[in-house]
Amino acid sequence: MKLYPIHISNFKIDGGAMFGVVPKVLWQSKYPADENNLCNWALRSLLIDTGDRVILIDNGHGDKQNEKFFKHVHLNGGDGLEGALKKNEYTFDDVTDMILTHLHTDHCGGGVKHNEDKSGFEMVFKNATYWISKPQWESAMNPNKQEGAAFLEENIMPMLKSGQVKFIEEDTELYTGIELRLYNGHTKGQIIPFINTGEQTVVFMADLIPSTAHIPLVWNMAYDVSPMLMLQEKEDFLNEAAENNYILFFQHDLYNECARVHKTEKGVRLKETFTLLS
Repeated sequence: MKLYPIHISNFKIDGGAMFGVVPKVLWQSKYPADENNLCNWALRSLLIDTGDRVILIDNGHGDKQNEKFFKHVHLNGGDGLEGALKKNEYTFDDVTDMILTHLHTDHCGGGVKHNEDKSGFEMVFKNATYWISKPQWESAMNPNKQEGAAFLEENIMPMLKSGQVKFIEEDTELYTGIELRLYNGHTKGQIIPFINTGEQTVVFMADLIPSTAHIPLVWNMAYDVSPMLMLQEKEDFLNEAAENNYILFFQHDLYNECARVHKTEKGVRLKETFTLLS
């Protein structure tokens, strides 16, 4: 099994939204903001080549939104989705499985594109099964007022019409060494993939723990739909991660790609940071 970090781009978003109840005087020292209170965040995917399957986890914003949309997300840096795949000698058509942790636009927008004359949409990964959790799909179809703007019809409905979507209803082993677990604090049915390479377990953190700065229990996003559930899920995960020496692969941390955690007198804390291929 081979793993490849896919650095699609960076994007900017309000620091207060990313750190919720944590005062700016605290989070600013760990994750600096600019004069507009915007912090720069990474947008990473992870490619897994099992020998039989080529699996991509999440695919970024995509490029089909209008100028107003991209003005708000401030994309910068990165290799682009296609460029990052090519960098590792893969193409869109090589991908057999597209795991979408959830359907917020920065996680799934890159799986659908305009067709040639822009009269409709088509799938970017034509040979892939798109794996989505059933609870997340139902949330996207009937969004609450907090999440509504994060679910975009043009990102979601073309997937269903393509016939390429399959649903995960509970924790499951998708393939040997690829375990998908459902978490509900950030959004209902967020898939967190656990990848057992035979030597170590790499966990794709998505928005359960978006960065090393979010490792302390109460350092959570204002976007979380169930904050108290998020706290419990996060505490349980961090204890498991410390006990089992998991590698945490961060989707959004601009400064740190991977980390391990350990137990301290103050709770589970950051132990070390590194890159996945180091």
